[in-house]
Amino acid sequence: MATVSHGLVTPIEPGRATRPGALAANAPAPTHAVYANASRRLEAAVASSCGSQHAVNEDAHSPLDGTGRLFVVADGVGGGAMAQTASRLLVAQLHQALEGQPLEGDRVAMAMLAADRTIAEAIARVTDRPGAATVALCAPLDASAARWLVAWVGDCRVYRFSARGAGQLDLLTRDDTFGHLGEAPPPGGSANDPARMVGNGATTGANVAVHGLDRGELLVLCSDGVHKHLDGADWCRLLGAPASLAQRGQALVARARTRGSVDDATVLLLHRSDPGWRGLRGSGRGAAPHDTEGSER
Repeated sequence: MATVSHGLVTPIEPGRATRPGALAANAPAPTHAVYANASRRLEAAVASSCGSQHAVNEDAHSPLDGTGRLFVVADGVGGGAMAQTASRLLVAQLHQALEGQPLEGDRVAMAMLAADRTIAEAIARVTDRPGAATVALCAPLDASAARWLVAWVGDCRVYRFSARGAGQLDLLTRDDTFGHLGEAPPPGGSANDPARMVGNGATTGANVAVHGLDRGELLVLCSDGVHKHLDGADWCRLLGAPASLAQRGQALVARARTRGSVDDATVLLLHRSDPGWRGLRGSGRGAAPHDTEGSER
């Protein structure tokens, strides 16, 4: 079974399940898991907290009790209708459409467009106001998790971190902001606002890229409540710290708070290592891994 631990958990919207078979609202979701096969060991950890400006956390993320073939972070767009519903529906719809399927750009784009319609229809049943979410997605493309599909819409981000030397952080996504796209923001808007979202018709699919991940490297998926408030030194110091993966995720969220983040903040960390690697003493990484067939496509 999977190695799991509990910590900062995105609350579930009262009366709504994030996915079929989701944990009850009063049961903590796993925030740490290990997925292993003969070719690789993949460790995942997530930290998420509600910002001071919201009554509930409008971020959402993949549950870590699944197969380890798809990882998603979504951010309900502030100011939109039912932002929490939009982010949770987006995560659930992507898992339903893509889990266990051969992944490539067109399939991901189609899944995003289908989620866009589903979210819009769900919100329209309650209110005339539009709502949407931004998203980042990562999925391993081979059994060893050496190649990854990275997709995004909006300003959720994906980074790759290597602890070699003083640490190297690479941004693998490019924010779909009005400024980056060369578009004029609406009245009262900012060039730094997301121009592409899922749920309000403001997307034609998804940005998709394929990246390599060496053994020992990390992938980081996060909402803007984290990345807007951390600099390169913060990332390298906290990701390279001699702490468990879950502790490093929590430290990133806490650092964003000390740097002034009042938004919902979510970070999902993925660490690729050798199948026999057991990590730091006392970190809880030495328990039996979740035995999967991996993500061979």
